[in-house]
Order: sequence, then structure tokens, then C-alpha cells
Amino acid sequence: MSESTILANAIKSNAWPFLEAKKILDQIGNVTPAKGYVLFETGYGPSGLPHIGTFAEVARSIMVRQAFSQLSDIPTRIFCFSDDMDGLRKVPSNIPNPEMVVQHLGKPLTSVPDPFGECESYGHYMNSKLRSFLDKFGFEYEFFSSTDCYKSGMFDKMMLKVLEKYDEIMALMLPSFREERRATYSPFMPICPKTGIVLQVSIIKTDLKSATITYQDDIGNYIETPVTKGHCKLQWKPDFGMRWAALQVDYEMYGKDHMPNARLYSEICHILGGTKPVQFFYELFLNEKGEKISKSKGNSITVDEWLQYAPLESMALFMYNNPTRAKRLHFDVIPKNVDEYITFNKKYHAETEQVKRFSNPLHHIHQSNVPVIETFGISFSLLLNLVSVCNPENKSIVWGFISKYNSEATPESVPYLDHLIDFAICYYNDFIKANKSYITPNSKQNIILQEIVVMLSALPIDITAEQVQEKIYDIGNKHGYENLREYFQELYQILLGQTEGPRLGSFIKLFGIKETINLIKQRLHIPKLSIL
Repeated sequence: MSESTILANAIKSNAWPFLEAKKILDQIGNVTPAKGYVLFETGYGPSGLPHIGTFAEVARSIMVRQAFSQLSDIPTRIFCFSDDMDGLRKVPSNIPNPEMVVQHLGKPLTSVPDPFGECESYGHYMNSKLRSFLDKFGFEYEFFSSTDCYKSGMFDKMMLKVLEKYDEIMALMLPSFREERRATYSPFMPICPKTGIVLQVSIIKTDLKSATITYQDDIGNYIETPVTKGHCKLQWKPDFGMRWAALQVDYEMYGKDHMPNARLYSEICHILGGTKPVQFFYELFLNEKGEKISKSKGNSITVDEWLQYAPLESMALFMYNNPTRAKRLHFDVIPKNVDEYITFNKKYHAETEQVKRFSNPLHHIHQSNVPVIETFGISFSLLLNLVSVCNPENKSIVWGFISKYNSEATPESVPYLDHLIDFAICYYNDFIKANKSYITPNSKQNIILQEIVVMLSALPIDITAEQVQEKIYDIGNKHGYENLREYFQELYQILLGQTEGPRLGSFIKLFGIKETINLIKQRLHIPKLSIL
């Protein structure tokens, strides 16, 4: 396929990364910016361990960058910026040695000792965790530390510009605060030379000629301090806009909680002589209680936790889907996303139209290089239920069932499926095993299950999973179930000890007809039927 055809198909695509990329091209007039490239920025506040929301912002930004590169040959760069010069406001609940950290509240994150005892500082440790899981996925990015940018003088030009435009910035910011906050607000936060704490104090005097500000300390002394070389940093709202102007950012996405301040970021960028970037807001991830996930509370799934139970690409799919819709992020979503990944993979490689491939999430997750996987029609949910029934100590037991189901399936011929079995066993042991709750069948259910046994005993060997499903379905209809979902839930609870499960036809074909008959007898202690 020619490059011009690929480009035409990309332009037609309505996948959200392409739509965002088109906005960038429109803003720059399809011309390379004077700096020589289009800059994508993504930010991170390392006040606590990075969670999946952090990973999502970077992953999504990279997806847009990739889409942009398919629409244009204009060079691009992506900066991952850590706000590690912010003062530590509170001690997260999920770190060791909190008593040590609490003694350094208010100091820049890169001036707080590392409670894990591994890095130069608290901020350096959190930065290393961020970079390690970005590297794990093979992301290409350039890392920037706020501390390094301020102290190296990289932001000095803009800090002087903020000093020059001090009154204009104050006029913009003050109406956004309550009266008591207005009395003490300043965009500059000096670093106390005695304590090292990031101060939020009133600025008594600004001096552009000497590039200093003057404030009064807690004992009444007047302190004059430079605004350059990291002696001061900016409040987070002016800092946001300042970075856009200093780095000439062309695209940035942020969480919905930033939306009320987006106008301020943009106007500060304009005041400082910059052009506001194309912006995209995403909805926040919520925990199982519907609460916003938080780094300091640790009330979410970490990247490492997700990777204990599922492949990384399943997590990337969760991030890709519906970024402007709030989604609950808890362990129950993992199996669904693994199965959706398998389904999208099959669709991608079966699709011949490039436009439709561009709309497939996997095109953006894998940056156009989508691997071919094979599971012989076995979903992750189906594996979980197989594991739930056979309760294996090792995966060779699971492979025994799979090999009978399909003689071509081996760990060597389907390595992806072999990998999923490891995840399924781990997920079962941690989330399903302890929560099983079987019900004892009543007289009606007992009759139904005996009929299922009789039906299964008479099936030909070559019957399909769909045909088995239809026969089970017919038995439910025969016994007057108006709500067949309720019928299948009862079967799941009796046989699997859970309210949800796979299509029973698929499960029976994988587990085995004789094995299913024995399972029913074990659960019900059904007397041996004459037909058997």
C-alpha cells in the first residue's frame, strides 16, 4: 500500500488519536514550527507512587503522537515532565518510614529523604518508578525534572518574564480566589534559605532590575531572594502556563480536575508571549467505591499489580477506550479487558480495510505493529472458570483439559495462551477462590440438572459449543424461566460457586462432557441414572 493511500485512510479515521492529531495540524497550519518539531508534553506529580492514571496520560499522549506521525512528516518530541520541586504537603499512607518523611513536610520532593532507602531523595525514587514502568512498555520519551529545569536556569528567562508581567498575572489570578487567599497570594514561591521549605508568602516588593522579590519571614525579617536558578518556583497554575511558553508546547492532555483552570493556564502562557497548546481533557479513574483514585491514598491498582494478573496490553486497552468517560478501576475489570484485547486482535488481522484497522484500538496501542496471537477460541474468562473448577496446583493440569479440547494446542504452539494460564491461576487464587459461594439446588433445580446430565450423556462427540449452549437454553425455557439470565446465574452458583460465568456450551466443550457430568454429580450427589 502506498504512503499516499495510508495517509488518505488515516485522514478518514475517526479514532480519537487521529482526531486529536488533526487538531494539532490545524493549529500549526500544517507547517513545521520554528523550533523544528511539534512538542507533546505530559506531566506527573511525584507526591506518591505512580498509579495507572499516570501511565494512562503518557500512553494516551504517545498514541496521539503516533497518529500525528502518520498524518504528517513533521518531526515530533514528547517530554514527560515531573513536578518534583513541589513541596510535600502530606505523607502518603502507602510508603514505609512515614515518621521520617513527616519531618520534611513542605520541602521540595527532591529535598525529602527517600523512605525506601534506594535513591537520592523521595522525588528521585518516585521519578525512577515512573520511568521504569514507562520503559517497561517501550515508550519513547524525554524525561524532565522540574528541580533540574529551575536550578539549571532553563526557566530563568521565563521567570524574569513572570517578574516583568507580575501585575498582569496577579490581576488574572486574584479573582479566582477567595478573599483570604487573595491577601497572601503570589505566583512566586521562594525556597526558604534556612529551612528549605517551599514558602507561600505575600510578596512585598518585586525588582525587575535586580531580578529579585522581597518577602517577610515568620519572625518579621525582610528577605530578598532571586527568582532565578531555583531560588523560587511558581505556584502550580502559573507554573503550568509558564512551561507551555518556555518549552513551546504544542499538545497537552490533562485530567478533568484541571478543566476549571485551563483558561488560566492558557492566558498565562499568552501573557508570557507563548501560544497555548492544543488541549485534551480526560475523565478520571475511580475506585470500586466511585471515588477518585489518589497517589497519596494508594486507593487504586498500580501498574505492577495489574501486571500480576494480565498482560500489559490489556491495561493499555483499558486506557485507550473512552478517555472522556469516567471509568471504575478495580480488579474486576481485568478479565474483561483481556478478553476485549483478544477480540480486537482477531478483528484487526481479519480486517482488510485500512480505515477500519486505524479505528481498531490495537493499532494505537501497538503503534501500528500489532502482533498475531492465537488462543484457539479460549477466552480469559473461560480459562478462569476452568481453573476455578479444576483448582490446579500447576498449569499442566489446565493444559491437560486444553489438549483434549484441541490436540494442536500446546504451550509451544500457542505461547500467548500459555502466558494467560499463568495469569488466570494467579487471578483465581487471589480473587475468586476465597469468594466462592455455592448454593444447594432446590427440587426444581435438581430436576433441571438431572435433565442436563441426561442431555449431555446423549451428545455426539462432534457437537459444537453453540449447539450445547442451545440445548441448555432449551431446558431453561422448558421449565418456564422468563429471565434466562437468572437461570444461568443459578447454574453458575451451583456448579462454579459464583454468580457470573462463561457461555456454558463453551465451558463444557473445554472442560469435557464426561467431566461436566461428574461435576454435576459431585455438586448434587445425583443417584446414578439408568441411562448412564
